[in-house]
Amino acid sequence: MAETVDELTVAYEDGGIETVKELDKRVLSKGAWATVIYRYQDWDRKKEAYGADKYTIRRYQKRNGEYQQKSKFNISSKDQAKSIIGALQEWTGE
Repeated sequence: MAETVDELTVAYEDGGIETVKELDKRVLSKGAWATVIYRYQDWDRKKEAYGADKYTIRRYQKRNGEYQQKSKFNISSKDQAKSIIGALQEWTGE
């Protein structure tokens, strides 16, 4: 597991294929509890190509010098992402 927030990733390889490809990440908070949002793509074995962009927010807790994932929220589509952005902009007056 990761010792620093910068080492955290959602990238995953299985059988020599990167089945989860991390495209970008933003660290939202650091410390004993870290929050990270990722943009990624899943590998579609049938199509032999990566699918549409997906997004996930992960919370990690640092224990014994290593970050352990404690929770996650997957944003299911671009439409859902835009709805979340709209609500946050409205609530923050932007």
